[in-house]
Amino acid sequence: HIARRATAGGRRDRPTRTMLIDTFTVKSPNVVYTDGHIESTYTYHDTKLESTDLGDGKSAWVVTPTETTYKFKTDLKKPKLGIMLVGLGGNNGTTLMGGVVANREGITWKTKEGVRAPDYFGSLTQSATCRVGSAGGEEVFTPFRSLLPMANPNEIVFDGWDISSMNMADAMERAKVFEWDLQRQLAPFLKSVVPRKGIYDPQFIAPNQAQRADHTIGGTKQQKMDQIRADIDDFKKKSGVDKVVVLWTANTERYGEISAGLNDTEDALRTSIANDEDEVSPSTLYALACVDEGVPFINGSPQNTFVPGLIDAAVRLGSLIGGDDFKSGQTKMKSVLVDFLVGAGIKPTSIVSYNHLGNNDGMNLSSPQCFRSKEISKSNVVDDMVASNELLYKPGEHPDHVVVIKYVPYVGDSKRAMDEYTSEIFMGGRSTIVMHNTCEDSLLAAPLILDMCLIAELSTRIEIKGPRDENRFRKLHPVSVLLSYLTKAPLVPRGTPVVNALSKQRAMLENVFRACVGLAPENNMLLEHK
Repeated sequence: HIARRATAGGRRDRPTRTMLIDTFTVKSPNVVYTDGHIESTYTYHDTKLESTDLGDGKSAWVVTPTETTYKFKTDLKKPKLGIMLVGLGGNNGTTLMGGVVANREGITWKTKEGVRAPDYFGSLTQSATCRVGSAGGEEVFTPFRSLLPMANPNEIVFDGWDISSMNMADAMERAKVFEWDLQRQLAPFLKSVVPRKGIYDPQFIAPNQAQRADHTIGGTKQQKMDQIRADIDDFKKKSGVDKVVVLWTANTERYGEISAGLNDTEDALRTSIANDEDEVSPSTLYALACVDEGVPFINGSPQNTFVPGLIDAAVRLGSLIGGDDFKSGQTKMKSVLVDFLVGAGIKPTSIVSYNHLGNNDGMNLSSPQCFRSKEISKSNVVDDMVASNELLYKPGEHPDHVVVIKYVPYVGDSKRAMDEYTSEIFMGGRSTIVMHNTCEDSLLAAPLILDMCLIAELSTRIEIKGPRDENRFRKLHPVSVLLSYLTKAPLVPRGTPVVNALSKQRAMLENVFRACVGLAPENNMLLEHK
């Protein structure tokens, strides 16, 4: 592999050679491999800040570098993974399941451009690489999936729920995502798969979804939650999987009410479910069922599934939860561009984002209450980047930020996103960047679902021991910050800063995995060449 590099003057210089290695071991006194685990001792470098009041609103600050020792222990056994999707028969569910089947079976298909082969493009774990060092003048990279042992996507077993009774082959045809020749070849593998009955509550999603709801669980909210737990247990027993991850990729719900006595504590939430309170959403019922079963639950939509009582239950029981809302297209670009602008000392003052799409997600979002959930998750993505630079923004100052989503049936799954970024530049100048993005919505989302499930499962095999852990290993915090890179509105433990800048989110995820195998963070300093 040869990449060319440019000199300071822009002239092409000698080639920079690169190499990809599939596997590696770390030779270090701080790393121990056993038959079942890898253990690493890691020195975490940070800073401590102290200030002295000088009066007149001034302070003297002292920054002291600090070192803290952590130990990591990671279970090396790759499990046979089961993924249960809420909304299995939707566009995302059929696209992910069909894509995995195509990769597993090596299915190729004809298009007007020629024959195509299956891939996992768009997946961080399967199609991205990380630098591990250099050898003989060559930069050496490894697949992201090789940093730590992950489940094999081609061995995943799928199951899940849907409020529509349509089998997966017919649902795939309804979605209109895959090329027809690929659909034709996938149909025999999907025809026999029918989702389990789903929880349907018309007050939480758009009225236009009622036409699909012919396959629903009856009874009280408690009975519905108990059925979800029974379904998870049934899937475990019948499929022979080692681990299960559940992910919500169903319709966006409206925001639910949060109030004292309803869902502000675990006891209140469980009592509300037992009393069949109207304001407990289907997604919260699925999430609590998973928490009680000890199964990771990921929310791929923007609604406030994780009410305080649900989070309390997950923390008490040590059951992983993560979300919210897939970050696949427009918002991912926004988290890159605003980070670049603010980091360059340029001041974004107006951000206007427009979308239109024609799939079922778009139809559901035509309901104002459901759109409001999406608007909130899309709008908050720039907050931490703006707050990081008080040279540009006064306290309380924020860019104008508008998000619009329209339903246009004709475009189907091919979502259009248009953005205008207006910024203040040197000496009162203005800069405007306009961007148009056409993307296949489900073909972007499906690899993210795969990544979220693989990373969530891997997270359950990582243990950590720090200075406050009384000399014993513990699981990572149940609220999974490691999924932030893949979500619009990252769910974090109470008191944890929310980071939305995409580069920082990816660096955090990669560097935690590097720490697990005793590698230093990738700092890009290249001091050996200075």
